[in-house]
Amino acid sequence: MTLRIGYVREHFSSPLLQYAEADGGKTFTLVECPSGTGQLIGRLENDEIDVAIALTDPLISGIAKGSKAYKLVGSYVTTPLNWAVITGTNSKYNSIADLKGTTIGISRYGSGSQTMAYVMALQQGWPTSELSFKVNNDIRGLIDSVNDGSTSAFMWEWFTTKPFADAGECRFIGSVPTPWPSWLIAAHPTRAPASALRPFLEALSGYARAFDAPEQRAEADVAFIREKFGYPEEDIRAWLKTVGYPHNCAEIPRQVILDTLDVLQKAGFVQSPEGGFDVAQFVDTEIASLV
Repeated sequence: MTLRIGYVREHFSSPLLQYAEADGGKTFTLVECPSGTGQLIGRLENDEIDVAIALTDPLISGIAKGSKAYKLVGSYVTTPLNWAVITGTNSKYNSIADLKGTTIGISRYGSGSQTMAYVMALQQGWPTSELSFKVNNDIRGLIDSVNDGSTSAFMWEWFTTKPFADAGECRFIGSVPTPWPSWLIAAHPTRAPASALRPFLEALSGYARAFDAPEQRAEADVAFIREKFGYPEEDIRAWLKTVGYPHNCAEIPRQVILDTLDVLQKAGFVQSPEGGFDVAQFVDTEIASLV
């Protein structure tokens, strides 16, 4: 079967894009989800994709809140994601502290832009029960909202948003790195069979290892990202210093799930069931190994 792989077209997706070019649609097709992980989860639920390469925290919180649309089947990025905190060009907000009690823009409920707002509030000591959100769908809607004043700020990956800040369309007033490795792989429990997923993850691991190699980082990775995304070389090299990929995409560290759940519980975004969470319930252990 041909798997439908949902992804966000950002620089993090480079190994996946290289694999897709080589595969030529024989074993999988890519489905772009520009609104991010909230959209990816929705498409898993609506039978529009079979697999999602998405952010750790929304995937884990979705399962913690009872979603049966997917289970975790792999890891994709082993390093944190640096979330920029972004406001309007001429807004009155100049620091994260200024945002207390205001309305934060998010792409969708359950998205990384929402879960990380909870993490930001936890770090700032704000009551997370008082957070207020406005859904703005995508990066364009989020930028428009901070400039028209309907929201105070939003959170999005630093380097993805930097071209907009460089162009004067918005301003950075801080950043919040994730307290966990940033990307996991999830799949629908019946639409993505082991016979298709195992070879996909094995091949993706090869592309991730190649992209992660020092000699590739020096030139080939830079050229690929510049061609695909048009980022300045200085920004590409700065990002490459911060990112790492797994040796084996079919392994999920148990501690990643535990640490993410711990922070999300402290932030008030998920509630633990009586007796606590069972990490094995988050993972399709027929596909992935908990390590």
